[in-house]
Amino acid sequence: MQYRGFTLDPFQDQAIEALRRGETVLVCAPTGTGKTVVADWMVEDTLARGLSVAYTAPIKALSNQKYRDYCKLLGDEQVGLVTGDLVIRPDAPCRVMTTEILRNQLLQGQDLPGLGAVIVDEIHFLDDPERGTTWEELLIYLPDHIQVVGLSATLSNLDEFAAWLRSVRGHDVTVVEEHRRAVPLHFLVATREGGLRDPAEMKEFYRRWEAKVAKAGGRFGGAQAKGPPRGRQNARGSSRRGGSPNPDKRGGRGDAERLGHPTRHSDVFGMLHPDLLPYLFFVQSRKDAEGMARSLGIKLDQRGVQLLDRDEERRVDQAIAALRATPGGASALDDSVAHLYLRGVAFHHAGLHVMLKALVEELYEQRLIKVLYCTGTFALGINMPARCAVFDKMERYDGREMIQLPAREFMQMAGRAGRRGMDDEGLVVVRTDIDQWPAVGRQLDRYLRGETERVRSRFSLSLHSVVALLERHSEEQVRTLVEKSFLSFHRRHRAAAEQAEAGELVEALARRGWHEGLPVPHSMKQDVQHLRRLRVRATERTDATWEELLTKVQWLDHWGYIRRPTGEQGEAPTPSGWVLGAGANILKEVQFCEVFLTELVLEGVVGEVPMPELFGILCGMVNSLPRGVWTADGRRYKGVGSRVGRVRFGDAVTSSEQVTGQEVTWDPEMIPFGAWWAEGRPLGEIMAQVQAPTDISGELVSAFRRARDLAQQLRNVYRAHDPGRAELITELLRATRRDEVEVVD
Repeated sequence: MQYRGFTLDPFQDQAIEALRRGETVLVCAPTGTGKTVVADWMVEDTLARGLSVAYTAPIKALSNQKYRDYCKLLGDEQVGLVTGDLVIRPDAPCRVMTTEILRNQLLQGQDLPGLGAVIVDEIHFLDDPERGTTWEELLIYLPDHIQVVGLSATLSNLDEFAAWLRSVRGHDVTVVEEHRRAVPLHFLVATREGGLRDPAEMKEFYRRWEAKVAKAGGRFGGAQAKGPPRGRQNARGSSRRGGSPNPDKRGGRGDAERLGHPTRHSDVFGMLHPDLLPYLFFVQSRKDAEGMARSLGIKLDQRGVQLLDRDEERRVDQAIAALRATPGGASALDDSVAHLYLRGVAFHHAGLHVMLKALVEELYEQRLIKVLYCTGTFALGINMPARCAVFDKMERYDGREMIQLPAREFMQMAGRAGRRGMDDEGLVVVRTDIDQWPAVGRQLDRYLRGETERVRSRFSLSLHSVVALLERHSEEQVRTLVEKSFLSFHRRHRAAAEQAEAGELVEALARRGWHEGLPVPHSMKQDVQHLRRLRVRATERTDATWEELLTKVQWLDHWGYIRRPTGEQGEAPTPSGWVLGAGANILKEVQFCEVFLTELVLEGVVGEVPMPELFGILCGMVNSLPRGVWTADGRRYKGVGSRVGRVRFGDAVTSSEQVTGQEVTWDPEMIPFGAWWAEGRPLGEIMAQVQAPTDISGELVSAFRRARDLAQQLRNVYRAHDPGRAELITELLRATRRDEVEVVD
C-alpha cells in the first residue's frame, strides 16, 4: 500500500487495514520504526470523513512537535494545540493536546461533537507512577464509537493489555506488533582501556584485563600495575571498532598508565570523533549535562578542533543573532553558551531556558549540533535521531533513590540512534569504568535479551475525579466505571485463577476423603489452610478497586467535603446520593494540588494575601528548587511561607497524601521568584538575584506556567461567590502572561 508516495511496511499496512474496518488498533514497535505513520493516516482519514480527531501525548514538548508536524501536513487552520501552556485554535478539527486535557474534558462531561478518533501516543505511559491513571481514565471515559489508535513500545504483557482494551472499548482491538527496526542497532561498550567493543568482545577483554591485574598484584578501580597503551582510538577499521592495541603488548606511554582509570565523556568523544557524529550523550542530571558540555567545549578550544564547517558555523551564527534580536533573547543566551553552539556542542534538560531549549532543538534538527548532552526526557517521543546514542550510566533517580533504567526506557533512549535513510545502523554506546563492567554487562545482557517490564496499572482516582464522578453518576454507575480499570481487570483475572486453583484443590481433597464441614485431618491441614487463603484472596481481589474508591469517599465525608442529606430545605443531593459541601465545590475546580489548594482557600489564605505573594505561593506548590539554589531576598516571605506550611503539614493535607498515595509539593523558597515575576521583573533581572549550580531559568519558566494553571483554577473557584477576588486573579494572570511564559488563549 502507498501512503504519501511511500510504500508502507507490512505492519503499517496491517494497522491501516484494521482502521479502515473501524477497529481500535494498538501498534507496538521499537522507537524509530514508523509507528506515527499509522497515526498520520488516521488523522487524514478522519478529517476526510468530516469528523474531528484528537492526538494526545504525555509531554508538552512532544505535543508541540506534533502540532508543528501537523501544521505542515494539513495546514495551520486545520490544527489546534491545547496543552495548558498554549491554547491555539481549540476548535480546529485536528487537536493536539496532552492526555490530561482530554481526560479532564471527558470527566467534566464536556460535549465533544464530531470526535471520530483519538490517537494515544506512548500508551504504555499507563504504568507511570504519578500520571498513569490519566491514561486509564481517558480510555474508560471515551465513548465506545470513537476509534482509538494506541502507539507503544513493545510490552511483555501485550496480550493481557490488549484483552483489557477490548473489554473497556466494547469492540474488537487489533494488535499490530513489529520487532524489527528500519535501522538496526549495534551495541558497544566504551572503556578507556579497551576502546569501543561489542559486549562479547568486552567480556573477553575484561577476562584478560582481570588476569593481568591479578598477576601484577594490582587492585581494581585504580590498580598500580602497568597497563596497555591507549594510543589513538579509531572508531573504524577493526572488528573492535576502535579498541585499543592488543592488551598483551606493552611499551611506550602505556607503561605509565594505571589500569582501572575512569572512562570520561571526553574519552568517549575521542572514540567517536570524527566518524560517528552526531551523537546524543544521555546523562543523569542537569548539572552533568551542562558541566560535560562546557568541559568538552574547553577541550575542543584547547586542541583547536572545530566540529562545524564554515557554512554550518555561519548558519549557527545567524540563528544566534535571530534569537538575540527577539525580546528576552539577549539575556537568555550568554556568550559562553553561544560559543558552545558555534563549536557544535550543546546541552538540553528540563531546566533550560525555554528560548535556548527551542534553539537547541532547531539547531539539532538542522544537524548543526554534533554532540548533545541531554537528560532522558529528550528521547520521549521527540523525533530527533542521531548517528549514535551514548549512555553515561544505565540508571536514573525515581524520586526516592537511584534505580536501574527500566528496559523499556533504555530501549526508547537507545532507539534515537540511527537515522532512517542516512545510516545503515545506529550505534548505542554504554560508557563504563572497566572495573564496573561485570555489573554493567549483566544489566546490558538483560536489555539485549528483550526482557521488557510488564505494563502495570497505576489506577488511583484523584479526589477531584471522585467528586466529579459522585456529582454526575449514581453509585452503581461509578462502580461500573471503576471496575473497567486495568487494575480491576487484572485483579479479576488473578481472582479467577485463584478460584480455579481452589476448585482443583477441593477436588484433590475430596479424593483424599475430606469435604467442607468435616474435621481436618492433621495430614491435610496445610492444604486446607491454603484453600482458605486462596478463597479469601480471590474475594478480596474482586472488590479491592471499589473498596479503594470507598476509602476516598470516606475521607471526603470525614473532612466535611461531602455529606449525606439531612432533609434540610434547599439541599441538592447528587445522583450518587451525596450533598457537596464547600470543600467539594472547591475541589471540583481543582485538578492538581487538590487538597492543599482547597485547604488554603478554606483557611482564608488565598483570599487574604497580596497577588504577587499568592503567585509566589502557587509557584512553591508546583516546583521544588534544586539543591544549591539561593537568593538573599527569601527572608522577606518567611511569615507567609510559615502560614502556608502550617496548612501543608496540617492533618487534612497529610492524610490526603496517605489516601491518594501522592506526595504534596511545597517549597517556600520559590515564593520570591514567583512574586518578582508577578511584580513585573524580567527573567534576566530575576536570574541576576540567584546563585545556582546550573541554569534554572527554564525551571522557573515552567513553574510560572504551572502556577498560572493553578491561578486559573482559583479564578474558577471564586467566580461564583467572590467576583472581586476573581477579577484580581484575572489581573494576576494578565500580569504573569508575558515574555517567555506568554500563553495564547
